[in-house]
Amino acid sequence: MAAQRDYYQVLGVAETATTDEIKKAFRRLAKQHHPDRNPNNPQAAERFKEINEAHDVLSDAEKRKKYDQLRRYGAFAGPGGFGGGGGGGPSTRRGRGGPPDSDFDISDLGGLGDIFSSIFGRRGAGGREAEPEETETEVTIPFRVAALGGTVPITLVMQEVCPTCGGTGAAKGATVSTCPECKGRGTVSFGQGGFAVNRPCPVCRGKGTVPSQRCPTCQGAGEVRVEKHINVEVPPGVEEGARLRLKNQGPKGRGDLIVQIHIALDRFFRREGLDLIGVVPINLAQALLGSRIKVKALDDKHVVLRIPPGTQHGQKFRIPGHGIEKNGRRGDMYVEAHVTLPEKLSAEEQEAVKSFAEKAGLKY
Repeated sequence: MAAQRDYYQVLGVAETATTDEIKKAFRRLAKQHHPDRNPNNPQAAERFKEINEAHDVLSDAEKRKKYDQLRRYGAFAGPGGFGGGGGGGPSTRRGRGGPPDSDFDISDLGGLGDIFSSIFGRRGAGGREAEPEETETEVTIPFRVAALGGTVPITLVMQEVCPTCGGTGAAKGATVSTCPECKGRGTVSFGQGGFAVNRPCPVCRGKGTVPSQRCPTCQGAGEVRVEKHINVEVPPGVEEGARLRLKNQGPKGRGDLIVQIHIALDRFFRREGLDLIGVVPINLAQALLGSRIKVKALDDKHVVLRIPPGTQHGQKFRIPGHGIEKNGRRGDMYVEAHVTLPEKLSAEEQEAVKSFAEKAGLKY
């Protein structure tokens, strides 16, 4: 089972850190480890998700209270392997769980995923299985894909059933017997006072059985971390921060994958609802005398736009029906004219401008 780093250590803050200190540490680390700023570092994405998980718990007063309580009971230290090491991968969410015979609800702690699920009965007495995981990740997509829709490939590191042993953790030909430490329960108990907490058995790793020889691929864990390639179908008109649900794309094919969408800036367009706004440069003659120009729409088709005489800098022109289409509605495209002036004039050009200014009564 993968080790879980202490969330205070992840953010580099003290246990007594204030909400503002946690927020500042999160912003600094998220900026430093964002995958877009570290394209050549494959570990950046996992580190970034680990930082987000830590912030999600420690920035919420109720979640932090529950997390601190678990830390006091030793849920992240000792023989179970929770005392250190690196986290990573997409964040996970499970159903309700808690210590035996208690009403302690940890369902809202989200990114603690496998750790809390293991502590609170992933394989308790009777062989109960956890609810399917809900895994979350983020992806930045091009502006035009967000507007028109399309397919975006992503790669995630996830836990999958070991292909060699099929999840048993046993080598080929090995015999499997009941774990002598937990007597087949898969968990051992520890506690303080009247509060008892189950944690995965360190001998059988929560399985309740031990093989005479462990699988050489997964070393007895029954699962391995692999890169999973997934195609995300993005609907037309998706907005910044939208969350797309991919059924049964979570770890080991169980649970859903939630993909949060971020939209990259476009060099020409910006978006206001379903409307598109683009900036087009025109020269002084076009602004004064009028003109006809071609403007490229979102679908790369060209639209002819008439620029009337006397067009002002920053003036907008509406092209109906060339915006973003979503749920049967389509926005418009607006072209914002930016008048550009020559940086230098020849002597002859200066005389021509002066003559025009005098005739038009313009001071200079």
